[in-house]
Amino acid sequence: MAETLRELNQTIIACRKCPRLVRYREKVAREKRAAYRQWEYWGRPVPGFGDPHARLLILGLAPAAHGGNRTGRVFTGDRSGDFLYRALYRAGFSNQAMSASRDDGLRLKDAYVAAAVRCAPPANKPLPSETANCLPYLERELALLRPRAVLALGAIAMRALLGLFKEQGKVPKRTAFPFRHGADYELGTGLPRLFVSYHPSQQNTFTGKLTEKMLESVLAHIVRFLEKDRPR
Repeated sequence: MAETLRELNQTIIACRKCPRLVRYREKVAREKRAAYRQWEYWGRPVPGFGDPHARLLILGLAPAAHGGNRTGRVFTGDRSGDFLYRALYRAGFSNQAMSASRDDGLRLKDAYVAAAVRCAPPANKPLPSETANCLPYLERELALLRPRAVLALGAIAMRALLGLFKEQGKVPKRTAFPFRHGADYELGTGLPRLFVSYHPSQQNTFTGKLTEKMLESVLAHIVRFLEKDRPR
């Protein structure tokens, strides 16, 4: 399983399907931010990361231009990642509460983190076609991990996941699943349970739209679900 995920991640890293995203991620990597002038930016698609036997898949939007696009690991090196990994640590999904680089010792337990779009998009707004280009990678991750739960961080991640399941015919296309922080949905037999949170972007966390207590509450709900779901 772990080897297969590594192979998938190598395919993701080599992807050049979206010319706009390729230009942007590489431009950011060349020009850099002054605070990170000494960094060698990753500047490529950012693969998933975590426990290859995870029962929880955490799905975000896309790498940050000076976060994942710099460090090469999803939700690493920016304030969104700091917020997320603190919560994962408190919930028991992580061995540490910080995430600064690919070699910082972070390990996830029973959780795997990925993004709906694997390259940093301009203004954090991927085009629908770019999201569609990335969906086969999410489809393959779901097939390999077979998670019991998915935590969608933000509306775009939630729509990407549901769009994939609807395209596969696993969820009726006319079925509505409103985006609402703290919601959870039973999608159907053989599918993971969907949990929903606001994205831990600075726009949400700095304004108080998403607090640490709110995210920890969602994660506690997931932990209870996974404990009940565990075979006896």
